[in-house]
Amino acid sequence: MASFKFITLAGVSILSLSTVAHAQGPAATPAPAATENNDEIIVQARRRDERLQDVPLVVNTVTSEQIQKLNLRDFKDVASVVPGLELRTESNGVGSSAQVRGIQFDPNAGASASVAFYQNDALVDASAVLQTMYDIGNIEVQRGPQGTLRGQATPSGSIVVTTRKPDLYRINGTVTTTANDIGTQNVNGGFNLPIIKGIAAIRVAGLFDANEGNRVTTIARSGDWRDPYSQTKSGRVSLRVEPTDWLKFEGMFQRMDRHVRSFDQVASFSLFNPGAASTTPVIYPESRQAITETPRIFTQRFDIYNWRAEVRQFGQVLIYQGAQTISDFYSRTNNDPANYISGSEAYQYLTTHTKQTTHEVRLQNETRVADLLDYVVGFYSSDLGGPNHVTSEVLGSAFSTQAISVLRSGNQSERSVFGNLTLHLGDATEISGGVRHLSLSAPLTATTISLPAIGFTLAPYIQQAKSDKGWIYSASIKHNFTPDLMIYASTGTSRRIGPNPIGDFSVQQSALERSFQNLPTETSTSYEIGLRSNLFDRKLLLNLTAYHQKFQNYAYRNPLGVYYVNYGAPNVPSVALGSSFIAPVPVEVNGIEGEANFIASRHWNIGANASYSLGKIKNGTIPCTDINGDGIPDAASAAPSLGALQAATGSNNLSTCRVTQRASPSPLFSATIRSEYNHPISDNVDGFLRGIYSFYGASQGDPSYLYDDYKAYGILNLFAGIHDPKGNWEITLYSKNLLKMTRATSIGYPLQTTYGAARSVFTSGYVPISTTIPREFGITTRFSFGGR
Repeated sequence: MASFKFITLAGVSILSLSTVAHAQGPAATPAPAATENNDEIIVQARRRDERLQDVPLVVNTVTSEQIQKLNLRDFKDVASVVPGLELRTESNGVGSSAQVRGIQFDPNAGASASVAFYQNDALVDASAVLQTMYDIGNIEVQRGPQGTLRGQATPSGSIVVTTRKPDLYRINGTVTTTANDIGTQNVNGGFNLPIIKGIAAIRVAGLFDANEGNRVTTIARSGDWRDPYSQTKSGRVSLRVEPTDWLKFEGMFQRMDRHVRSFDQVASFSLFNPGAASTTPVIYPESRQAITETPRIFTQRFDIYNWRAEVRQFGQVLIYQGAQTISDFYSRTNNDPANYISGSEAYQYLTTHTKQTTHEVRLQNETRVADLLDYVVGFYSSDLGGPNHVTSEVLGSAFSTQAISVLRSGNQSERSVFGNLTLHLGDATEISGGVRHLSLSAPLTATTISLPAIGFTLAPYIQQAKSDKGWIYSASIKHNFTPDLMIYASTGTSRRIGPNPIGDFSVQQSALERSFQNLPTETSTSYEIGLRSNLFDRKLLLNLTAYHQKFQNYAYRNPLGVYYVNYGAPNVPSVALGSSFIAPVPVEVNGIEGEANFIASRHWNIGANASYSLGKIKNGTIPCTDINGDGIPDAASAAPSLGALQAATGSNNLSTCRVTQRASPSPLFSATIRSEYNHPISDNVDGFLRGIYSFYGASQGDPSYLYDDYKAYGILNLFAGIHDPKGNWEITLYSKNLLKMTRATSIGYPLQTTYGAARSVFTSGYVPISTTIPREFGITTRFSFGGR
């Protein structure tokens, strides 16, 4: 059935959108719906303007036109047009991440990101990017190891977001509105004003978005059962000053406030495990329902400062780029996820305040040295710090509150120098290489557990500060056999300091437990080979890339957790399900990425992107649930008894297993098919039909859990409307997830609530799940003046 749907929808793919668009700089004039050539995309992946087809690495671009055409209101929607990319925000609002090329980054693991985010060339918190999207110039998704040219060293890639910059010459602006049948109200836009024509300009942009969040409602309609809700307000002010041809200044301030009320979606376990007890009522994935009586609430505030100066002399440019992101979070989470006690709730409260400051000084050429060399050299500095405070209330206990404070007494920091050199051997061959020396440090962390109700305080548990120094490198060679055929090969390394995960607050930790909370440095080496081509007078673009990457000490965390013996104060053992144990394991990743785009006529184009990536742990030791002691992770999902768990783990409190298995639950294969047809209706009006079909292959979750796999599925979005041929206005009717495809894309263990002084465990007949986006029908309008 799934195959039949895929073939049918592929046949309708002439209604989907092409990724190829004229992606000039953020202040450039937008291109028409269909471009005449396939090689006009301009990127800054190597810190200078280059045609995408000339760059020896994989870069996926999402332009401002595509954002408008596909109604990408949430930044996470970018993943629907970039196969193999996953964008995720945690349910409590703390922690966001990106994943690409078969490696799962979990912000709860405490490791630095595998994919870094940048806004206007400066490192930025992923949560600040993933929550809002407005007045964007373009987005570059750069795959593979990064670090010898930009900001932070990462093993899997970078996502670079460039906002629209002030125009020194024209007054212009844009307003976009969206309304749909599921309660969304979205208004965003920008206004540009030259202060001194040709010298100084300011741009003001803003967003208001209100919607129903995850649209999950609760069946327990008592207490605070109000429907889900999400409201985001954001504003940005950008300034650009160019007093002379050789001097340039830019500055930006952005504030974002977000308030969310949501319930965690569940489904009856019996739907996935026929042997599980039935529930009343039966909850299906398409029901979008929860069982808790009160919602999760959280608030976020981000203040982002970004500043830049450029000095140009003698064909060289000196650039200073600085930024600061100040983040504040508050969340309240229901501590009775299984809804064990009706009418009485306990909560976990979390507050965080972080500040990240980065500085980068870079010198590079604008005019090629001796007509042979391009170079970039620079220095990078980053500091991140801030306290966290957790207060957790206990259900039905002799004491009412367990207060856990996590205090950071230092900054997580990086100091590094980097350089890259590119040698041009004639017009056809290029050799490039770069190095970076990193000096990394992570803070000392003190965890204090106190129970005021009984006067108990545990001496702080100290996780020692750690530091790491080392080199990474990158190298590539490319050759143009013809102006329309290029083949390249590249290699690169990456390095990340080992994390100190926080979350095991047992007052009687074993040496084995602690070994999974202080990990060594991770290193990786990647190899890549690719082909870029334009055929049939550059009407057909075909690109293909294959890669292999090998990790040592990759920080692996089982997202479902493992059962272990937890000693709560004052020294009371209980069965706990924990996911704060991280294993350093060897991982190998192999993958293929492909792109095709065909411009059939000046009115119609069609294209496709695809990604296959398999990441596997190779004979690694991981924490596991192993009650029978056979060294293989148990396939059971129910909590074991305390006696059985203690007998299996002894003084270690948890078990370990040696495994060769998938390193990520993401689908191995994903693809998009898209196209647009654009045709004049009159001299002043064009009509269009566009769409995109996003296909996600079957997925295997935790190999030891039998019930979290899901089958392949696809999402079809269609758009139709009219617009001004000059780009001044557009009206679009659209449908997202037109076929109402519903799939549980993650399935956890049955929900549990721990209660009482003896720390007993109640297990529910429901499991936590997440599902595909709901179907929506809506209308979008855009009006511009003075050019976009």
